[in-house]
Amino acid sequence: MEKSNTYDAIVIGAGMAGGWAAKELTENGAKTLLLERGRNVEHLKDYPTTNLRPWEMKYRGALTAKDKRENPIASRCYAFREDAKHFFVKDDEHPYIQQKRFDWLRGYQVGGKSIMWARQVQRWSDLDFEGPARDGFAVDWPIRYKDLANWYTKVEQFIGVSGNRDGLDVLPDGDFLKPWETNCVEDYFSQVVQSNYKDRHVIYGRCAHLTENRPIFTKQGRSLCMSRNICQRGCPFGGYFNVNSTLIPWALKTGNMDLKPHSVVHSIIYDEELQKATGVRVIDAQTKETTAYFAKVIFVAAATLNTNLLLLNSTSNRFPTGLGNDNGLLGTHIAFHNYRGTINAVHDGHPGQITAGAKPTSHYIPRFRNVYRQETDFLRGYAAGFGARPIRQTNTEGIGEDLMNQLMNPQYTGQWSVGSHMMGETIPKATNRVWLDETQKDQWGIPLLNIDVDYDNNDEKMLQDFFEQFTEMYEKAGFKDITVNDNNRNPGNDIHEMGGVRMGLDPKTSLLNEWNQMHHCPNVYVTDGACMTSTSTQNPSLTFMAISARAANHAIEKLKKGEL
Repeated sequence: MEKSNTYDAIVIGAGMAGGWAAKELTENGAKTLLLERGRNVEHLKDYPTTNLRPWEMKYRGALTAKDKRENPIASRCYAFREDAKHFFVKDDEHPYIQQKRFDWLRGYQVGGKSIMWARQVQRWSDLDFEGPARDGFAVDWPIRYKDLANWYTKVEQFIGVSGNRDGLDVLPDGDFLKPWETNCVEDYFSQVVQSNYKDRHVIYGRCAHLTENRPIFTKQGRSLCMSRNICQRGCPFGGYFNVNSTLIPWALKTGNMDLKPHSVVHSIIYDEELQKATGVRVIDAQTKETTAYFAKVIFVAAATLNTNLLLLNSTSNRFPTGLGNDNGLLGTHIAFHNYRGTINAVHDGHPGQITAGAKPTSHYIPRFRNVYRQETDFLRGYAAGFGARPIRQTNTEGIGEDLMNQLMNPQYTGQWSVGSHMMGETIPKATNRVWLDETQKDQWGIPLLNIDVDYDNNDEKMLQDFFEQFTEMYEKAGFKDITVNDNNRNPGNDIHEMGGVRMGLDPKTSLLNEWNQMHHCPNVYVTDGACMTSTSTQNPSLTFMAISARAANHAIEKLKKGEL
C-alpha cells in the first residue's frame, strides 16, 4: 500500500452529493481524495459560453441536425443546446443497453449536473418519509424529517435558497432569502385555488438563487443572481448554486483534499480478512492506466445509475454479485419522476397588465392527492409547476429601420398564456432494475449497464388524474382554450432517477442503514440518488445534499473513534 495513495476518505463523484461529502469531511480534518471520471471544470475559467449573445453563437443557440443525429438521447434534454451541450456526455462515447426506452442523461465533469440543473429545491416532509410504510410499497424509510431538518437548514444557508415561508405541513419551510416578485396572474391563480380548495396551494417556487447577500456568500466569492436565465452555461456571478463555485473551492481551501479528474472508478476493493473495503481501483480516463487508492472510509456518490453499476462491478469471494448484495436487491427498485403531463390555456382577465424582465423560477403546487388518506385508485400523487406570461405579437414585415422598430416594440394582445407540468411519484418496483451485461464493455473494460425501467398502470392513472384536476382548477379560474398533453417522455428524461441501493431498517430488504452505511460493509457510504427508498414528488437535489452532509459527519465521528 503506497503511502502517497492513502487517505482518510475517498469520495467517488464530484457532483452535489459528492461535493457535500467532500466539504464536510475536509472541514473536519479528514484527508480526502475526490475522484471524478470526467474533466475538471473550474468556476469562471471553464464556462465558455457564459457571456455570449445569441448572435455570437454559430447556430444562435440551436442544435444542428448532426447534433441530434449523433446524440438522440442527450438532445431530448431541455438544456442540451448549443450553449451547454459541452457539459453533457456524447451518446456514442458512453453507451448503455436499453431494455426499454430510457433517457440516461449524464454530465461527466467536476460539478456534474449541478452546472445545468433546474435549481428547484424543496424539503421533504414526514408525509414523504412515512409514505412507503403507510401506503404499503417499497420498505419503510429508516429516517424521518427530524433526522434531516437541521441538515436541510445547513445546506440552504450555504447554497442560498429564495423562497417564502408558506406554513404547509406537506412542504416544510426552510431558511430562505427573499423571493422574486410574482406577477398578477400567478397571484390571481393562487387566490382562486386557495378560495376553492382547502388542501391545495399555489406558492412561489423555491430556487437555489441568491436574491440577497450574506457573509457566507461573500466568503464563497458569489454575488447576486442577475436573472439572466441562462444558468445551464455556468454563471460568472455565482448567482445560482453549483458545486464548482462553492463546494469544490471551499474543500480545496482546507488543504485536506486532492481532486483527481479523469478518474474512472472500476470497483471498490474489499479485504476478505479485514471484512471491510480498503480502497478503489481507478482507471485513468485518458491513459487507461490502473491505480489503486486506499482509505478508511469510502463515499459513493457517482450519480444513481453509475453508483449501482460501480457496486455491481465490485465483486469478491465474499460478495460475488456486488458489494453488500447479500439479499440480491442491488440494482432493483429503481424509480423516477413522471413529467409526462402538461396543460396549457389562455387567460383574458388582466388585459392592461404586462411583465418586464425575467426571473429564474415560477410557481409551484405541492402534492395534494392521497396526502392524509387514500382517496384515489392510484398510490401517492404529484406536484406541479405553474407559470403565466403575457402574449405578445411581433410584426416581422418590412425591412430596415421599420423592421427593427417593429421587432423592438412587440404588441401585447391583452391575453396571458398559462401552463402547468406535473411531477409524479413513481412506485419503486423490483421489475424496474439495472444489471451488468455479461459480454459488452465500455472503452475502459467495464461492463455496460442494462436498464429495464418503465411506467406502469399506477402512472397512467396518476396522469389522467392530473389532467382532470388541473382542468377543473383552470376552469374555476376562468381560463379558456384549455389543452392537455401527454408528451410521452421516456423514463430518465426527468433526470431524477433514484434507488437501487436503498436505505432501510432491515438488511434483508435494504442495502443501507439509517446513516447511509452499507449493512454488510459499513465503511462504505452511499449518499446520492441510489440511496433513496422512494421518490416523493419534490425535486430531490436538496435531500441528496442534506443526506450527504449528515452521513459525512457520521463518518467523521466514527473515524475519530477508530470505528471505521
